[in-house]
Amino acid sequence: MKKFTHLINLAAERVGGKTLEVTDDFFADKENLLKPGRGIFIADKYTDHGKWMDGWESRRKRTPGHDWCTLKLGLRGVIAGVDIDTNHFLGNHPPHASLEAACVGGEPDESDWQEILGKRPLQAGSQNLFAIESNSEWTHIRLHIYPDGGVARLKIYGEVKPDWSTRPGEETLDLVAVENGGQVICCNDMFFSSKDNLIMPGRGVNMGDGWETKRRREPGHDWVILKLGKPGLISSVEVDTCHFKGNYPDRCSLEYIYAPDAEDQQLENMDWQELMPEVKLSADQQHYFSSQLRQQCKVSHLRLNIFPDGGISRLRVNGTVL
Repeated sequence: MKKFTHLINLAAERVGGKTLEVTDDFFADKENLLKPGRGIFIADKYTDHGKWMDGWESRRKRTPGHDWCTLKLGLRGVIAGVDIDTNHFLGNHPPHASLEAACVGGEPDESDWQEILGKRPLQAGSQNLFAIESNSEWTHIRLHIYPDGGVARLKIYGEVKPDWSTRPGEETLDLVAVENGGQVICCNDMFFSSKDNLIMPGRGVNMGDGWETKRRREPGHDWVILKLGKPGLISSVEVDTCHFKGNYPDRCSLEYIYAPDAEDQQLENMDWQELMPEVKLSADQQHYFSSQLRQQCKVSHLRLNIFPDGGISRLRVNGTVL
């Protein structure tokens, strides 16, 4: 698997990605491109238009040209790589695809599009992974398929780059939220569900939509390190154990450092300071902490410790940027 697949999917429906225009989605809706997972197959499911497919599928083209679909990224950012996934599309996948991108405040004009991936062959029923060699920031994508066919999912992996020029300087923000450029750098364990869920929008939809470690059978505790979208001053914290009932952590604490230029691999061994002492947690509940926090600390990174193990749905870190 390509190394960029650990990054945030900037186009995902869950972070606000939307499909805008399409030349044709007769057999399967364009909106399926941005849904989670790789798509499913139901052998005996049909619609009035033909076989039901979990993806975007156009008709067999009988005229010159090719099909395309435009989408708005949920998160503005630098694209490191893409996955044009043709899962379950076997005799009906596009033989080739290409990608264009634009960075605009509104809707892109034709002159705004720039090619970021030239025409590439696609394999049937496969994750087709391509690195993108560009450091530019993008807001929109146009997927071209040649000449027609079906794509199950389109994932656009990259680094979130918010437009901070549009934010009031004194505004209180969730400084680790994915939409504000927060990143979950590393953790000691995420056996049951991903660390990245901690900073996603909204509350968790189920127990799988959070960060959950396996049952600890040895001394110690579990932890996760996060990088703020911008260094700031933290005023309050929310720790949400939504859906975690028999498996929530007994307690948690927070530590911090101010090292904006630190490399990710250096973080574990840095001199972490206490931001919030150990506090008790309860099942399936939003916990709010402010008086427990050490105030007026400049923070660039946080370490959330859970004791001894378990699941957290979301972490919200409210404050102002420096």
